[in-house]
Amino acid sequence: MARSKTLFIVLVALVIGFGVGFVLRPVIMPVERAPALASPAPAAPEPAEPRGTQYFAAHLDEAREIVGQCAEGSVRGSECANAEQAVIEAEGRDRFKKFMGN
Repeated sequence: MARSKTLFIVLVALVIGFGVGFVLRPVIMPVERAPALASPAPAAPEPAEPRGTQYFAAHLDEAREIVGQCAEGSVRGSECANAEQAVIEAEGRDRFKKFMGN
């Protein structure tokens, strides 16, 4: 009888201890919350600053690709304008060279 009484007291103490531990855990050590994402991550990270017209003038294939993506609506912002301006200037130079016979 004394053995079962001791076992009962130990079990009650454990249950009370675990219960108090679960209740006081947020107070003793707060849980750090991860930032919630409002939307899924983009497929390709965008550069911090938009690339300039000079960059696209040096990389015309990439500029034409960006212009195509802008027409589809998958890319927005000042990169669209910069890429389009570089493509227009390059095509203008090519037409002028053909006109002049070069």
